Amino acid sequence: MGKELQKLRARKEVRKRLDAIDSRRDMCLVIHYSCESFYDIKDGRTPRVTSIAIREFESGQTTSFSIHKNAELKGVPLADITAKYDELEKEMLAEFYAYLKTKPDHSFIHWNMRDINYGFQAIEHRYRVLKGEPVSVADGKKIDLARELVALFGVKYAPHGGSGRLHSLMEMNDITAKDALTGAGEAEAFERQEYVKLHQSTLRKVDVVANLLDRVLDGSLKTKATWGDQHGFHPVAVIEWINEHWLYAGLTIVALLLGFYVTFKDMI
Repeated sequence: MGKELQKLRARKEVRKRLDAIDSRRDMCLVIHYSCESFYDIKDGRTPRVTSIAIREFESGQTTSFSIHKNAELKGVPLADITAKYDELEKEMLAEFYAYLKTKPDHSFIHWNMRDINYGFQAIEHRYRVLKGEPVSVADGKKIDLARELVALFGVKYAPHGGSGRLHSLMEMNDITAKDALTGAGEAEAFERQEYVKLHQSTLRKVDVVANLLDRVLDGSLKTKATWGDQHGFHPVAVIEWINEHWLYAGLTIVALLLGFYVTFKDMI
């Protein structure tokens, strides 16, 4: 199959998934989390998780899990969190996975949470390292909005810049960046043990992803995609389709020519 036809079919599949989300908003959860910067880790371990937020797409209600909240419940001062980090992190992740057990049929919309560096796998692995038993979310229940937007609008729909496409989309769509830290900002906050700031950033970003999803569904999302990118039109796709369906295309042309002949034969 030609490259442009593949893009058209991928866009069609994305639209089907988005229609399914729109029809069952009550079964969709938007998830985001913050963690230690994986770029700064030198010993090969997975990054420590600092906070996780899950927003019910239909109601907007948000459930969150964070290191500093668990520390507060146990009477651990913020200054002492580092010394008890593993213990607090394990308790936080235990609560997170207990929550997941109550949502076995829900779909999870996320932003780039797709590998062992940053994603569901990374959280699962971190919990196993802490001797916990994670609950796996089926791949079919994970929807990466970042990848869906590329399929819908093309890679140039938003500049990556220094802060990533998420922040670019926020700027283009007049969504306030208050509390939403950049990747570099989150890494700095972790080093400074500013766990409350990291939690606020996680809450803000899960709200932003839900906001962007809403705009995609109602067609109001502003991007830098061209008309052709937005509507999936490319002349090469027509050529590829003809090459793949040459017999059907040939019969169509013959039918058109016969139609012209019948219509205009008296004028010939």
